[in-house]
Amino acid sequence: MRETAVEKSYIFIVMFFISLIMRIQTPVFTPYVVGFGATSILIGVILSVTSFTNLVGNLFAGPLIDRFGKKMFITIPLFFSGILFIAHGLASGANQLLVLHALNGFALAFLIPAALALLSGYAKNRRDQGKNMAINGILTTTASIIAPPIGGKMVEWIGYANTYFFIGSAIFLTSLFAVFFLKDRQFVVKHQRQKSVSLLQVITSPSLYTIYLAGFAVMYIHGVIVFEIPYLTVEQGLSTFTTGQLFSYMGLGTFLTLSLFFINRFDPLKRLVIGIFGMSMCQFAIINSILPLSFILFFVGLFFGLIMPAIATAITEVVSGEAYGKAFGVMSAVYSLGMIVSSFITGIIRDVVSPYFIAFLVGMLVVTIIGYTKLSAPQAVRPEVR
Repeated sequence: MRETAVEKSYIFIVMFFISLIMRIQTPVFTPYVVGFGATSILIGVILSVTSFTNLVGNLFAGPLIDRFGKKMFITIPLFFSGILFIAHGLASGANQLLVLHALNGFALAFLIPAALALLSGYAKNRRDQGKNMAINGILTTTASIIAPPIGGKMVEWIGYANTYFFIGSAIFLTSLFAVFFLKDRQFVVKHQRQKSVSLLQVITSPSLYTIYLAGFAVMYIHGVIVFEIPYLTVEQGLSTFTTGQLFSYMGLGTFLTLSLFFINRFDPLKRLVIGIFGMSMCQFAIINSILPLSFILFFVGLFFGLIMPAIATAITEVVSGEAYGKAFGVMSAVYSLGMIVSSFITGIIRDVVSPYFIAFLVGMLVVTIIGYTKLSAPQAVRPEVR
């Protein structure tokens, strides 16, 4: 039991440092690429292409993770991502950044599904699963609180290129830690006479549709914020440190929700509906400047923290342990799709229509669809995908 706890702690350490290092670049990339003459449309294209390559990688990742194991799809992507981040600092134009960012998106597509599948194997029931995901969420959210201001300050201290050199080197060191300390084991209790689950079954499972919709909505809204907040550096002349602080407020809200472990006892689908509704109303508040932006972003994070563990728990309640890799791969692909659509639409319409308004509509539409689905089949029990 002690050995299991130690091995699980190594997963938490790796995911914490991945989140910390990756999010250092959150307030950095947009002003960096603008410095090479990129327009808002080109930035939207870069983010969309990156999300598309991430989506493609996610679909490849699921079956490969289930077949060949999880550890190799954590360590190898980290190694290549470190090299690609270092190359960001050597770029001499926006087109080069487009290619590098897209390749990095593909490499990282294998990482998150593999890490979540590995962590999910350490739970025996819903409560364990929720606790593991909540702890992981707390650690990664802590990283999201402290990383953006660090990234903003690093740019002021050492410049954009050296910041990317640091990010790449840190990612590379994390890959070495993962090689030596992660264990590719499966502690979840297995059912007898398991049948192999195909990727097509996971994609087309009706019991997962509402979860996919929720994942798309939350990442669409999140994508708008990730696009728009760093742009304040360009449009309003704010420092990268200030925009980094804004992301930290969102992280604080997420941290607060994830700290409330009792929430994991409630039905994950109800948490999804409440969370998406709350994020949507926050978009409405931003449009109308009802509250200071920092305060609104805190509430965005609050609802975001309600949603993400609920999605992971909902998936593991429906899918058998042998198909976790495929399920989290498809879910990651849905996340990427949300970011693709969000980045592309935001880059095009932001000078005509508020992207926050479109995000509000997307969120409310998904809440309506999920609510209608539940009301029309109140007695339905979600079957397990085997």
